Formats: sequence, structure tokens, C-alpha cells
Amino acid sequence: MRRHWKKIVIALGVLVVLVLGGSFVYAKLINKADPVLSQNDVNSRLDATTTTVAGATPGTNASGSTTPAAAGGTVDGTWKIATNSEVGYRVNESINGFKTTANGRTQSITGSFVIAGAKATSGDWTVDMTTFHSDESRRDGQFNGRIMSVSQFPTSTFKLTSPIDFGGTPAEGGSVKVKATGDLTLHGTTKSVTFDLTATWKNGRIGVLGNIPVVFADYGIPNPSRATIATDDHGLLEFVLIFDRA
Repeated sequence: MRRHWKKIVIALGVLVVLVLGGSFVYAKLINKADPVLSQNDVNSRLDATTTTVAGATPGTNASGSTTPAAAGGTVDGTWKIATNSEVGYRVNESINGFKTTANGRTQSITGSFVIAGAKATSGDWTVDMTTFHSDESRRDGQFNGRIMSVSQFPTSTFKLTSPIDFGGTPAEGGSVKVKATGDLTLHGTTKSVTFDLTATWKNGRIGVLGNIPVVFADYGIPNPSRATIATDDHGLLEFVLIFDRA
């Protein structure tokens, strides 16, 4: 009987080692979160010459040209989100005690802003929540199902509620840091948010970099934690938005 129990203990020990080892390998070696969106992402996309706005002919910008609008001049007018814009989520998680990061992204974003003088006077964007993808299909299944319920809430939106004062048009390739305030709607719940933005003027285009902290409970979003995976109760909505003149 003692020998029998000894075998059971050894077997359980081996199982624990395998589980922990597998968790370590996944968290540290297999799971590959995208790098945080940065100013480099903004600059590289502003340099692209074949970006289109939603609804435009592929390979052209909003005006139908195959190159961006000429640099310089006024920025007054309406600016539409180009198709190489990107929105993502980023959440810290722990798998059996091993820390890692979960993230997913989409480029299915539409919207526009109106600029008059040195201010963005109005604007909004809509994100297709059904198009988010990560490096893990099971994570996408949880995101689409019990977490974000995309069949019930297929879109998320942001609507500017206060003008953004840029203080003037930056020099070519220059950036300005400002704050934006608006209504963010996630999971069918709308909250007023204020967050930092970096706006860049380059090649006759506008690039915007920012992120919005999101506490899941504020929007009625279930905590993503399950089984041996524990996540923070909050995450980041990060984005790079590229605008071409409408």
C-alpha cells in the first residue's frame, strides 16, 4: 500500500511539473504579443503612398491620387480614417503564475474628424468588434463570446465631445501632444473619457497615436480570467489612426 501511494505522489509531482513547464513555455516562448503601438508606427504609415480611406478606390487616397496630399498649407476641413489605421487591446495576464501579455488588433475602423483653425471641432470613429484577431484562436473565441459578446455588440464607438486645441499646425514631420475628451462606447455602455494624444503632420497627412485605459467593470465587460489564466481587471485600448483629406 505504501508503494502504491508513493507511485501516486510521484505521478502527481510529474503532472505538476509538466503543467508548470507547459505554462512557462507558453507564457514566455509561444505567446507573442505585438509590440506596443508607438510613434514609429505612426511615422511609417504616414510615409505610405498607397493608403486609402474607407470607401475609396484601393491604391488611392481620399482625393483619388496615388500619392498623399502635398505637405504644408492649411489643415482645415474634413479628414477621414485611412485603412492602415489600427486599434488594439492589451491586457496583462498570468498563466499559473507566469506573467505574459494578451493582445489583439483590427484595422476595420471608419470615421472622420473636422478641423477648423487649430482645433478639431468634431469627430468620431467606429470599430468593427467582430474583426479582432490575436495570435491565439482560443483567445479570439473567448473575446468574441463571453467577454465582448460581439454578436450582441458588434461595434464600439468614440465621439468627440470637446474640441481638441492643437495650438497650430506642427512643422512638417512634427508632433504635438494634446488631450481629447469624448464618449467611448464598449459592450453597449457609454462612458466619458479623457486621454492623451500625439498628433503628427507629415506628407500632407495626419497621424494620431494614443491609448485609453479601460476598467472592464465600468463597461459591464466580464473579467477575462478563466481556469489557470488570471488577468488584470483593466487593460488598454491602443490605437494608431491615419487621416487623409476627405
